[in-house]
Amino acid sequence: MHNYEEKITVNESISLSKLYGDFDKNIKIIRNNFDVEILSRNNEIRIIGEKEIVNIVKNVIAQMIEIIRIEGNINEQKITYIINLNKENKKVNYNEIIKEAITVTASGRTIKPKTLGQKRYINTIKENDITFGIGPAGTGKTYLAVAAAVNAFRKKEVERIILTRPAVEAGEKLGFLPGDLQDKVDPYLRPLYDALFDIMGTENYLRNVDKRLIEVAPLAYMRGRTIDSSFIILDEAQNTTHEQMKMFLTRLGYGSKAVITGDITQIDLPNGKKSGLKLAAKILKDVKGIGFLYFEKKDVVRHKLVQDIIKAYEKFEKKEEKR
Repeated sequence: MHNYEEKITVNESISLSKLYGDFDKNIKIIRNNFDVEILSRNNEIRIIGEKEIVNIVKNVIAQMIEIIRIEGNINEQKITYIINLNKENKKVNYNEIIKEAITVTASGRTIKPKTLGQKRYINTIKENDITFGIGPAGTGKTYLAVAAAVNAFRKKEVERIILTRPAVEAGEKLGFLPGDLQDKVDPYLRPLYDALFDIMGTENYLRNVDKRLIEVAPLAYMRGRTIDSSFIILDEAQNTTHEQMKMFLTRLGYGSKAVITGDITQIDLPNGKKSGLKLAAKILKDVKGIGFLYFEKKDVVRHKLVQDIIKAYEKFEKKEEKR
């Protein structure tokens, strides 16, 4: 019975057109997820339906209003995430997730967590000397780790930033690529450069590279070193071997912090080679001072189709495994 009603009075400073979206598309997203009637008159919104669902929708709309108040607008990705969050855990407020800034980019944009998984990831990095961020593409694993590194560098909590990746030969032999060794491995390191350029600015980045305060290098360059007072990120760690992962983890010196990111569904190692990331997750799971954060599909912050693509591939791969 649709006999329960709640009302929300919207402050006049909030534009109802932004809340509703073009052609009421934001409200349509809510109606597609909940069996409720949503009516508005002047600055009052009425929600009619079953009591439990009405209260969830009221929370969703209240959080949408707060985002518009703080950020000036709202998009479909955020609305969908707020809906899913409220369906699963009615006590979590999306605005608590995005409240804490990580750092600011060179262009002045504030970097904040966008999902509960991202917020937990940042907290795990703060609380541990070594953090593993494991999960699918599009969850912000690498970008947020770089943001945390830049923040620590700016606050002088570390003296250097070191970013590294295993240079797995994905279909091309390094020897056939033009240039010297750095030229050959740079294409593998491009996502790390892109994140640093965005957050630090190109000039600032190049200035710190010249001072050797920032280093972007293939994993092989880490061998034989002890790295003190640094924030070290190992990206694409699913493509490390067991030996490479052990070598990397034992480079950590005094005053250093490390973040290891990877997606164990995207292993490009040759047949017969076991992923160092998968093994490390088993071996180190109970070691104090090492934190693990496992991202989920719902933490994907790219185009909404990316989540659907991940689900479709998981479904297909499960069928293949059964065969």
